[in-house]
Amino acid sequence: QVQLVESGGGSVQAGGSLRLSCAASGGSFRTSIMGWFRQAPGKERELVGNLILTNGVTYYVDPVKGRFTISRNNARNTVYLQMNSLQPEDTAVYFCATGRVFGSRDMRDYSSWGQGTQVTVSS
Repeated sequence: QVQLVESGGGSVQAGGSLRLSCAASGGSFRTSIMGWFRQAPGKERELVGNLILTNGVTYYVDPVKGRFTISRNNARNTVYLQMNSLQPEDTAVYFCATGRVFGSRDMRDYSSWGQGTQVTVSS
């Protein structure tokens, strides 16, 4: 399994922006699909979106559509999650993961996970 390292979390006020990064340690992601998930306190981990690394095609869940953007830099083995117009309900620990089914919300379709990075949005 590949090791993933997230970074870029922090605290912002509502309406602000953050960009999270997910880097593959020691080489490539060894997959064609990357996922971003989040887990709020007391809630289950949920899918935020997917990216196909080869062609850049993305998928987003409805609550983040139009606000979040997933992109990649294949040369740097890094995937990004740009989050704009953040709201308090976006507060969560954000994780990246390597996947095998595009658009899947089932965590069993994801193998390698990062340690997560905290995002806190205040009103």
